[in-house]
Amino acid sequence: MRSCPPSTPPSRPPEMLPALLLQAVEQAFNAVLVTDGADNDHRIVYANPAMCAMSGYAAHELLGHNARMLQGPQTSREVIAELRSCLAEGRFFKGSTFNYRKDGTPYLLEWNISPVRDPSGRITHFVSVQQNLSALASAQASSDIFARALDATDDGVLICNHRGLIEFANQGYEKITGLRASELIGRPPVASYPGGHDAAWQAALWARLRAGQAVRELSTYRRADGSEVHCEESITPLRNREAQVTHSVSIVRDVTARVLSDRAFREQMQHDGLTGTLTRTSGELHLANAVAQARALATPLALALVDVDRFKQVNDRFGHPAGDQALSAVARALRSCLRTSDKIIRWGGEEFLLFMPGCDLAGALATLERCRHAVRDACAALLPLPVTISAGVGVLGDGQELAQAIERIDQLLYRAKQEGRDQVRAVDIGNG
Repeated sequence: MRSCPPSTPPSRPPEMLPALLLQAVEQAFNAVLVTDGADNDHRIVYANPAMCAMSGYAAHELLGHNARMLQGPQTSREVIAELRSCLAEGRFFKGSTFNYRKDGTPYLLEWNISPVRDPSGRITHFVSVQQNLSALASAQASSDIFARALDATDDGVLICNHRGLIEFANQGYEKITGLRASELIGRPPVASYPGGHDAAWQAALWARLRAGQAVRELSTYRRADGSEVHCEESITPLRNREAQVTHSVSIVRDVTARVLSDRAFREQMQHDGLTGTLTRTSGELHLANAVAQARALATPLALALVDVDRFKQVNDRFGHPAGDQALSAVARALRSCLRTSDKIIRWGGEEFLLFMPGCDLAGALATLERCRHAVRDACAALLPLPVTISAGVGVLGDGQELAQAIERIDQLLYRAKQEGRDQVRAVDIGNG
C-alpha cells in the first residue's frame, strides 16, 4: 500500500517549536526515524525510543546506517522501489511491508516519509513515522480464521446484541433457516422461525440471559420455503469486562432427522404392527381423552367391541399366516367404515374396541352394520371359509364409568355370539 501526494511549501515554525517538537517525538507512541537528505545514502541521524523498541536496535546501532539494514526476505521490493522514487523526487511516501528486528523476527510495518526542507527549499532530511501493525494483522488473521471456522461447521451460530437483534449469523444458520445473513442482520431471531416463538418469548429469554442463565431448548424453525426444521438450541450470555451481559451466542443444531425418527418410533409403538390399529396401551390413552372431551362438551361417545367369529378355526385349518392376513383384512374393512375422528384399538387377540366421538346410538349401530358387511366382503377372496364379526355397541351415558361401559358392551358382544354370531347387539349403555 503506498501513495505519493505532492509536497507542500515549507513554513517557518515558532522559536519554541524545535525543543517542544523534540520532547514530543521522544515521547511519541509511534516510531520516528530521521535520515540525512543531503546524503544519497540517506543515513540515519535520529531514532526515537519507540523506533528502538520496535526494531530491537539501540539508537547508537542505528545511527550512521541506511534504513535498509531493517529489510529482509519478506520486504516488498516493489514498495521499496516506490519509496526510493518518492525520495529522489522529494515527494511524500506512504506504504507498508515487512521489516526485521535485530533478532531476525519480521514485523508488519506501515510508515510514511516526508521531506524536510530548509528556507531555500532544499531537502535536508527525511522524517519517517512508523507503526508496527503485526498485532493488528495477527488479530485480523485470527478473526478471519475464526470466521472461516464458524462457517465451516454445519451447526448454526447466531450472535445477538443486548437488544436481542442479530449481529452475526454463520453459513450453518443460513442453511438451517433458508435465509441469507443480509436478511437476518439487525432483526430479532424470531423473524427466522415465524410461528415458533413470539416477542413475549424473546423478552422472557433475555430476562433469563441478563440473570446469567444459559438456555437450552428445542425450537422449530420455518424455512423460507415453508418447510419445518427442528433444532436443538443452546443460548449463552456473553459479558463485558464490567460483567454486564452485552450479547448472546446461540449454537443451533439441526435435529430434524432425530425428531422425525423419534416420532416414527412413537407412532410405531402406538400402533399394532399387524393390523395398524392402536395398541391397547396407547389406545387406552386416546380413549381416556375422548371420554374427557365428551363429558366436557356434553357430546355422545359411542363404544363398540368387535370380535372375529370362529377365528380359531381359521388358524387351525389354514395356519397362522392366513389368520394374520384375515385379521389385517378385518382391520382395513373396519377402518373403511369409520370417520377420521373414530379410532380402533386392538383390544386383544382377534378382538377390537371402536370408539366414535360425537356419534349417537343410531349412528353407531348403522356404522357397525356397515362394518359387518365390509368384513365379510373383504375376507371372501382370502379364504374359502366365511369370515364374520359379532359386536356389542352402545353410547356412554352421563356418570357412567368407562370400565363399566366396556363391561356392558362386552356382555352385548357375548349375547351376539350366543345368539348365532355375525350380528350386532346394541343398547344405550347409560340406560341399559
